[in-house]
Amino acid sequence: MKALAALLLAGKLGKVLFSGGSMLLSLAAYAWLYGWRYAAGFVALIFAHEMGHFIAARSRGLNVGLPTFIPFVGAWIELKEQPMNAETEAFVGIAGPMLGTAAAFVCYLAAQELGSRLLMALAYAGFVLNLFNLVPLSPLDGGRIVSVISPRIWFLGIPILVGLFFFWSPSPLLILIAVLALPQLWNAFASKGALDARYYGAPASVRMSYAAQYLVLAGFLAVMAFDVHEGLSRASR
Repeated sequence: MKALAALLLAGKLGKVLFSGGSMLLSLAAYAWLYGWRYAAGFVALIFAHEMGHFIAARSRGLNVGLPTFIPFVGAWIELKEQPMNAETEAFVGIAGPMLGTAAAFVCYLAAQELGSRLLMALAYAGFVLNLFNLVPLSPLDGGRIVSVISPRIWFLGIPILVGLFFFWSPSPLLILIAVLALPQLWNAFASKGALDARYYGAPASVRMSYAAQYLVLAGFLAVMAFDVHEGLSRASR
């Protein structure tokens, strides 16, 4: 029994070390480009976002792993068992941007109070990061959230992703997201909207609730990102 307990403890410790090691690797990579103070704040914002997913998944009784970080890609939590329905998927999906937005807003308030450009830059990064994650296309959080509203909304994510690629940043990450999204989009197209009703079915009140939360959160992030961007631009003139 002691040997079994030791193995279980070693397994849990290994997962913690792996998660922490990937976080430190990301911290070092971002520090190399942006300096350690910005890197620490940015990684903390990503961590807050992922912990939103982690806490929500645990609250629904899902078996979930600690966050894994990849420099310049982001981070994710490993759901070791899939949600039983789209409402649970949306609940876990929206929790990340919500907690991430709260963390960015704390940076914003602290920046206003202290007059810190560093904190304001972190607030901007946090707002943009969480807004980007609301693009309604899996594997982004937005795709998971809108699945309970209507899977057809996934197709709106395509022109948004294309617009981001050509008018914002021609990032390989956007191409990767598009490739990962293709199987789900094809499944939705091939089924002509007749997806698993048991999984995607939800009462109208639930769909309306998530739609309202999604729109309010996206609107708030867009306004805050624009406001902070304008403030930083004026300060740099």
